[in-house]
Amino acid sequence: MANKKSPKGNQPKKQFNFYWIYVTIGVLLIGLNLFSYSSGSQKVTWDKFVNEMLKEQEISRLVVVNNELTVEIFLTKEALASDKYKDLKKGTFSNTNSPQFYLSIGSVDQFSRDLNRVQENLPEGAQINPEYDQRKNWTGEILGWVLPIVIMIGLWVFIMRRMSGGAGGPGGQLFNIGKSKATLFDKEKNVKVSFNDVAGLDEAKVEIQEIVEFLKNPKKYTELGAKIPKGALLVGPPGTGKTLLAKAVAGEAQVPFFSLSGSDFVEMFVGVGASRVRDLFKQAKEKAPAIIFIDEIDAIGRARGKGTSQGANDERENTLNQLLTEMDGFGSNSGIIILGATNRAEILDRALLRPGRFDRQISVDLPELNERKQIFKVHVKTLKIDNTVDIEFLSKQTPGFSGADIANICNEAALIAARRDKKSIGQQDFLDAIDRVIGGLEKKNKIITSDEKKVIAFHEAGHASVSWLVKYANPLVKVTIVPRGRSLGAAWYLPEERQITTTDQLMDEMCAALGGRAAEEIIFGRISTGALSDLEKITKQAYAMVSIYGLNEKVGNISFYDSTGQNEYSFNKPYSEKTGQLIDEEVSKMIEAAYVRTKEILIKHKEELTKLAELLLEKEVIFKEDVENIFGKRPADFDAEREEKKQLEQIIADKETTRQIAQEASEKKESEKENSPEEITEEEKKS
Repeated sequence: MANKKSPKGNQPKKQFNFYWIYVTIGVLLIGLNLFSYSSGSQKVTWDKFVNEMLKEQEISRLVVVNNELTVEIFLTKEALASDKYKDLKKGTFSNTNSPQFYLSIGSVDQFSRDLNRVQENLPEGAQINPEYDQRKNWTGEILGWVLPIVIMIGLWVFIMRRMSGGAGGPGGQLFNIGKSKATLFDKEKNVKVSFNDVAGLDEAKVEIQEIVEFLKNPKKYTELGAKIPKGALLVGPPGTGKTLLAKAVAGEAQVPFFSLSGSDFVEMFVGVGASRVRDLFKQAKEKAPAIIFIDEIDAIGRARGKGTSQGANDERENTLNQLLTEMDGFGSNSGIIILGATNRAEILDRALLRPGRFDRQISVDLPELNERKQIFKVHVKTLKIDNTVDIEFLSKQTPGFSGADIANICNEAALIAARRDKKSIGQQDFLDAIDRVIGGLEKKNKIITSDEKKVIAFHEAGHASVSWLVKYANPLVKVTIVPRGRSLGAAWYLPEERQITTTDQLMDEMCAALGGRAAEEIIFGRISTGALSDLEKITKQAYAMVSIYGLNEKVGNISFYDSTGQNEYSFNKPYSEKTGQLIDEEVSKMIEAAYVRTKEILIKHKEELTKLAELLLEKEVIFKEDVENIFGKRPADFDAEREEKKQLEQIIADKETTRQIAQEASEKKESEKENSPEEITEEEKKS
């Protein structure tokens, strides 16, 4: 029996809601106001009062209450003892000290005149003189000034509870607004994410796993005199897995894990942020060793003194100052490790990034080819895929994609397959999902005239032709003139995984982007607004080449890029007007030179361009093989084959040279054995 009852005993008790006290008080006050002295009396009419009570001489007293315009009627003892009022004997009104009946009157003067008129015909001893009593309704008066205060307090409590995030505890959150809003994950509320669920972040996982090891086995490091790092900052673009790494730490560390966002410290009241920081570290110290994770820490960690107006950021700076003090101030926070995550590390305060606070900055970058392959393998585990799915090809098709983007692609592929009533997800579903994520939804019902469609076809054919004919442009995958998203046509390429880019590569990419406009001018003799995105891209690229990467001869090896973000709030350019004019001139020259080169390429291959555009008008979607049938192999492919052949010939030559050297060494060794002296002189023997 004890075992059966134990689960009930372990159930958490429901917290008493103090709102019931407010409701009870309100009901009592209203009830007291409605419950008057006549609540136990019976109301009578004027006729009954005169004919059945007054004329029958059954009334002993009449009390006129002026303020309430009522008359209290007291019966005689003889009347109460009669059978006529036997019902009153059963109740509590047989007491002659309380009125048994009451009469409502219009005014005291009118009642006096009517009573005198009725009593003129009564005998001398039967007449009754009424008593006049001035009474105050204390309950109503108290309720009149207490009830508004109660309503105001209740409204204030309701607003504070709503602002502070819900109910909990006596008095709600009215007096808990300065408490930390961190979510605690411990043994009872464990996180099931582990490092095995995090793919493609091998370098970051090594450093994060070391922090977990610090907490699990601190003696291994402290015996050598090492100090446990106090904090680690996860830095990287959105969607790369910073929060997922923190979840894995919470699942692996097996220590109390406090998780909250930087915006949780921000409140409309002064001093609340600093108070929440103090309360957070107080809770963490009580449960040490522990981990505190602050997501989007740039909400409170922005560099101080960068406000747009004086005093605008005082509250945020006070919160940051308190955080700096708690992380590494006069007191000690032994056993507490702080994790932070942000995608804007350049705007954080330098005091926050110094050793002793955030000892490590862990870079969580966009995944490379092999890392994207690992991420795809993690996400397709839960999907029903067929044998046509090539993970390596999909990884090559998604350069620059984050882990969140890849997860979105896998989900979109599953939705597309379900929309097509398929039992499994195929390769084409993944490709359509990639197109959906990159370009947007297909709009086949968009109204496009035949002339517009022809212009779009030659525009996209121009892009495809130039990218095929120049050496360093990205390899083409497919071209379409089906409207998708905000674009009327699109071309897909397979970018190379490269870390640095040369001037020739950038110029070839610029020519490929200008191929659409150049094709329009060559074929139709006019240009359109369809090249907006292309012009935007090459303009930004040209300005970056001149003013950031130092790839222009006239401007020189100068970069005006500020990696620290210090000029974010500056209204002045970091160069003079003369230099700015020179930059503009060089950018214009660079773009125009690329445009002239692009036109020369397309004029030389105008016939192939026309064939490609006509094929595009016929099929609406063409692939790499169709372009290769028209233009032949790319020059870059020829160069690659030539380089590969050259390397192969060099390898064969090296092998032949190595074989000859080995043969010569062997022959030399054999000849030395044959020519070695067999006779030894007497002097050599003596020595």
